[in-house]
Amino acid sequence: MTKRGVLVVGVLVGALVAVGERARVAMAAGPQIAANAASADDEARGKAWWAHVQVLADDSMRGRMTGSPDFLRAAAYVVRRFRAYGLEPAGVGGSYYQPVHFVEQWVEAGKSQVSLVVDGKTEPLVLGQDAVLSSRSPEPTTVDAGLVFIGYGLHLPDSNYDDFNSAEMPAGSLRGKFIVVINGGPAELPGALKSFARTSPMREAMREAGVVGMVSIPTPKSMDFGWDRIASSASQPGMWLAPEAGDEAVARRHPALADDHDPMFAATFNPAQAEKLFAGTGHTFAELLALADAQKPLPRFDLKKRMTATVVTERDAVVSPNLVAKLEGSDPAAGYVAVSAHLDHLGVGEPIHGKTIYNGAMDDASGVATVLETAQSLSEDATKGIRPRRSVLFVIFTAEEKGLLGSRYFAGHPTVPGQAIKADLNLDMFLPLFALRKLHVQGLEQSTLADDAQRVGEAHHVVIAGDPEPDRNSFTRTDQYSFVQAGVPALAMKFGWEPGSPEYHMWRDWLRDRYHSTADDLGQPVDLAAAAQFNSFFADLVREVANDPATPHYLESSFFRRFETGQ
Repeated sequence: MTKRGVLVVGVLVGALVAVGERARVAMAAGPQIAANAASADDEARGKAWWAHVQVLADDSMRGRMTGSPDFLRAAAYVVRRFRAYGLEPAGVGGSYYQPVHFVEQWVEAGKSQVSLVVDGKTEPLVLGQDAVLSSRSPEPTTVDAGLVFIGYGLHLPDSNYDDFNSAEMPAGSLRGKFIVVINGGPAELPGALKSFARTSPMREAMREAGVVGMVSIPTPKSMDFGWDRIASSASQPGMWLAPEAGDEAVARRHPALADDHDPMFAATFNPAQAEKLFAGTGHTFAELLALADAQKPLPRFDLKKRMTATVVTERDAVVSPNLVAKLEGSDPAAGYVAVSAHLDHLGVGEPIHGKTIYNGAMDDASGVATVLETAQSLSEDATKGIRPRRSVLFVIFTAEEKGLLGSRYFAGHPTVPGQAIKADLNLDMFLPLFALRKLHVQGLEQSTLADDAQRVGEAHHVVIAGDPEPDRNSFTRTDQYSFVQAGVPALAMKFGWEPGSPEYHMWRDWLRDRYHSTADDLGQPVDLAAAAQFNSFFADLVREVANDPATPHYLESSFFRRFETGQ
């Protein structure tokens, strides 16, 4: 029997069973409030929001790993809430579920080997210490090739920038080689564009150049947490979408959503050990890191060594559902506004401080809880005869932690007509750690949704600002990006801060200590009043976008306008 076993492989939507529901504090009805005026009502509404988090991030949910019985129990809770709010099912076959099929892969690090070959001498690397192998795409069984450094690894010929075809390293010279890249990009390229280039264009460029694999080196400045956490996460299984009928049609409609299932070696190298790659080249990693941190151009050159790898993997089949519900608008022909978050987290893994359950309270039970609070607020409006002009689609995704896979599947296989989805507002660990005064909004510069966000922010006395650290690639690391690739304007947002402020340090400390850690649990400090104020803001933003007489669209200046539906 495989690691998942027959139980998970054979999961059917009809087999999902209800579990006991935790007591929930009723949400107080009343007018919307200004963001900075904390009150007893804020605290009560914050507790109602937190009650959802307490259910979804409880130890009994065991971290909600995609496709696990624990994830399905959490999904059943969400569905019961949808049903209680009177939302219509909008999944498959008249249900709230959209089953998604995956291939799951474990890399057996103890049986795999990676070595550098320098001047004919083999220097074994220690997996976990020097590098980790990717489990998110098919790995070749064996590979042996030379190493070349191509800078940032960005393929943006439309912007006159292409690390895959440069004067130092023309495209033909990369064939049959491993490429080595450093995270980041030159300052003259917009942050969202650099993030985009690290997704589907990079893999496409690798195929076209004929490379056999990639070794990426994160910069310490761009890392959310230390190498030890990255190494421990390598024991987690990766996933990709299982091939199915209709994939070619999806690729024709939305090429950026197309999947590539051919084997390609991928590894991440520990920046603390990266000098091993550059020894003997006349360059040092320290020199290159300084250039990358300053967002300056990087040289490209042969590393004068080879790398050999033997990769042992185990694979399984997994089924896990997205969850979809809708609230009919007053003008169904006006289309849908999608409101989304992801339900999955990391399950049970390597112990941190003696604990093995990765609860995922902020990431992203918090976002699911806000979707549920928004659904309840809008459904209460509907009982009073107040409906938004556009219908609202509430979508809870699976497999976000595996590479936005649930949202990618939904964007390519929507359960409502794809062109009817006019916008997506996504939530992923928005982090109510301190008072709500500012929101950092990803995608703000790209579409007319910025106008809606600014209007609602002004009404709630919340400053709306763009992403201050675009080189962290947050733009492409949340489920809203799947909608962007399908041509749908989208926003995602987090509590904002000023550089160097106490709030900034709280945010950085949270990433270092709790992000993708067992410490993202129900014991962490949370500002419940600020969460309630954010929920009021967010529900009003949904109303604003749903009632806007103008259809959201990308700006002429946006690179992502090329993906817009119908263009």
